[in-house]
Amino acid sequence: MSDQTPLVAPPKKRGRLYALIAIAIVAVIAIVVAISFAVSSGSDSSDAAGSAAGDGAITEGRGSPDEPVKIGVVGASDPYWEVYKDAAADAGISVEIVDFTDYAQPNPALSEGDLDLNQFQHIIYLAQYNESAGQDLTPVGATAIYPLGLYSTKYTSLDDIQDGETVAVPSDASNLARGLLVLQAAGLIELEGGGSPFSTVDDVLDTSKVEVITLEAALTPTSLPDVAAAIINNDFVEDANLSFEDALATDDPADPSAQPYINIFAARDEDKDDEVLLELVDIFQNTQAVTDGVLEVSGGTAVLVTTPVSELEESLATVQESYAATQ
Repeated sequence: MSDQTPLVAPPKKRGRLYALIAIAIVAVIAIVVAISFAVSSGSDSSDAAGSAAGDGAITEGRGSPDEPVKIGVVGASDPYWEVYKDAAADAGISVEIVDFTDYAQPNPALSEGDLDLNQFQHIIYLAQYNESAGQDLTPVGATAIYPLGLYSTKYTSLDDIQDGETVAVPSDASNLARGLLVLQAAGLIELEGGGSPFSTVDDVLDTSKVEVITLEAALTPTSLPDVAAAIINNDFVEDANLSFEDALATDDPADPSAQPYINIFAARDEDKDDEVLLELVDIFQNTQAVTDGVLEVSGGTAVLVTTPVSELEESLATVQESYAATQ
């Protein structure tokens, strides 16, 4: 019996079993902890994403930092555009203001997809562009009506302008006709049939007091040393070191007949219901700092309007039909 090997194997097997059980328990605990951490991290990420979404930030597509909404304007140096961009950014929309030097450029750029919106023109101008270019740009919001004024660096009164002197007006069709109507109201010219939104220099009667020449809108201010007076669009008045109070005559933007001269945001027809673009119109119309800036730049002459889009579209259709009939 003394030569038998002690029976020690069973206790060794039990210890090994306990060790394996302990290792398994530790592994299970580690897995549970890892899963809990992953779930917690996922929840935190979801919360963060939800928070970002709650802030209204657009993370992709139109209005995102990688695809800002491009708005074409004439006069991007006006301070209210920076205020507007900041207001849009606060709403989570990235905006790029694209500056143009004359009125002939922003509509083709919009038609060709280089812009998402433009804001520089009134309804009559858009109607004439659509009809002439065979396009279907459409208003998506109103901004303001601006009076069109007659200015001079030679005279301080209409009565000082002599018979036979020369007056300059913008050459683009809509502002040309509007300028002629201002001159007629001021007693400087007479127009065939009393004039219309589509009058041209050919309608100026020989009985008129002054001669009329046409120039690109941006050049009418620089013509002042060479003419008795000039019709100058609001965008270029201050560039000519003039003030709006210097106008010898203006039309009345508050007159109901002035609706075709409402300035608008324009978009391509397929984008007219785009929520981001419509929100940008709303930001422009309802941000006090922006509208205050518009009034300041206009010297207090602008009449701010929020005309419903349906009325703008109706006005555009009417004006475009009338314009087509004259061609």
